[in-house]
Amino acid sequence: MSLVRAVTLSAALMAAAQAAAAQAQPTKFTIKVENISRGEALKLSTGKSAPFVSAPVLWAVHTGNANPLFVGGQPDAGKGLEALAETGNPGPLLKSVNGGKDIVSAGADDQPVGTTAHGPITPGQGYQFEISAVPGHSLSVAWMFGQSNDLFYSNDRPIALFDAAGKPVRGDMTPQLSLWDAGTEVNEEPGLGPNQGPRQKTPDAGVAEHNAVAHVRDGYSYPRTTQVLRLSIAPAAEAMSSK
Repeated sequence: MSLVRAVTLSAALMAAAQAAAAQAQPTKFTIKVENISRGEALKLSTGKSAPFVSAPVLWAVHTGNANPLFVGGQPDAGKGLEALAETGNPGPLLKSVNGGKDIVSAGADDQPVGTTAHGPITPGQGYQFEISAVPGHSLSVAWMFGQSNDLFYSNDRPIALFDAAGKPVRGDMTPQLSLWDAGTEVNEEPGLGPNQGPRQKTPDAGVAEHNAVAHVRDGYSYPRTTQVLRLSIAPAAEAMSSK
């Protein structure tokens, strides 16, 4: 083998090795959950209105083809979804999820951007957090629709963090969210029910039920998700450069 060919081959092998190493390095993503509603987005049967409020966000980076936070079509498994959906507290479900076989990492964000307070996001506020992932990883999220008895937002299917070519995804992922009913408490009119987050006397107030987790179909009127929420994903460096 000639010296030139040997050097060329060596350079090619080194480049391939560097490319493989680069691919193995986790990509950091910035995730934003924003309450984009304006004024009082809930129109009540009384003729009045109420603001749209979103509770703290639970997130999980995971493998597999199913959302690991709950199973649609089955009753609540008693692992913390009820607390998230009825009180907005993601802690119990986060504790159950952490360490699961498909879970890469998981966490919760309860601090609105630009504040030192902890709690829900009101119109114009948002949460922002950072995750790390490699090709094959997906994101699942869940948080309470604050003006409800046991409703929550989550993705129907895992949100892929990389495309088929292995490139990081970016953009508005809100269309992948749905409004779910945990099936643990009888629904009341959103924004008006006395046993809902802002008005209930105790965290477990309300009439218990034992229905399956499902998309909301209770006859009440709810704002379109894309009109009140925005879930966006961007590689962290790109998110920083856009500020």
